[in-house]
Amino acid sequence: MNNITMPGRLERNDEVMEPLRKKLYIVGIGPGKKEGMTFEAAEALSRSDCIVGYHVYTELVQADFPEKEYYTTPMTKEVDRCREALALADTGKTVSLICSGDAGVYGMSGLVWQLHGEYPDVDIQVVAGVTAALAGAAVLGAPLIHDFALISLSDLLTPWEKIEKRLRLAAEADFVIVLYNPSSKKRQDYLQKACDLILCHQSPETVCGLVENIGREGETAKVLDLSQLREESVNMFTTVFIGNSQTRVIDGKMVTPRGYTL
Repeated sequence: MNNITMPGRLERNDEVMEPLRKKLYIVGIGPGKKEGMTFEAAEALSRSDCIVGYHVYTELVQADFPEKEYYTTPMTKEVDRCREALALADTGKTVSLICSGDAGVYGMSGLVWQLHGEYPDVDIQVVAGVTAALAGAAVLGAPLIHDFALISLSDLLTPWEKIEKRLRLAAEADFVIVLYNPSSKKRQDYLQKACDLILCHQSPETVCGLVENIGREGETAKVLDLSQLREESVNMFTTVFIGNSQTRVIDGKMVTPRGYTL
């Protein structure tokens, strides 16, 4: 009788062997706490042998998944981090590469796909998460009900001249604007510079909001106007919301009407 090998399986000396799984999840873990993580993200982490990430993010999930193997890299080592995750998966382990918020919004999913050719046998699955713009908007009220633009003020990978152009055009088009990475030790005046650009097109009374440490211990939020925002001290864990010409304060919350007839 001829031996028949089932598709997707390996046969050797009458022994049927499962192939190596070689699975990599790229997981958006949301703003921080497990409560803000999607069920799909939590299941991916549960199924994984290894969790790879920036050390700040691995610390957020380690208490809930203590039995996993953890691999961390510092900031600016994103390429190394992605290669580490792919290499681990290529050995047959199930791996989760974690990102805060959503892995496809300033996350690692694009870089992993760029590197996939080095490890073509690894099966990649992107798991969506709740990005800071959405989690922060929920804290502030309803600032993103109409069109909005999401812009990072970090110029590590994007020239400041291009960031300036995006800020000007978004403000001119009357978008609600969400700012990520509004400040750092080397960029302490970047939020002020961004506000000055936006003030060329928007009123100083434009309603704005700040949320720091979204979904984590020490979460704080503030609603203020654009002129006050210009003088605020913020950090890398702050997400900034700048309203459009229709945004208003309702019961202390930041709300952008969409135009429904009441």
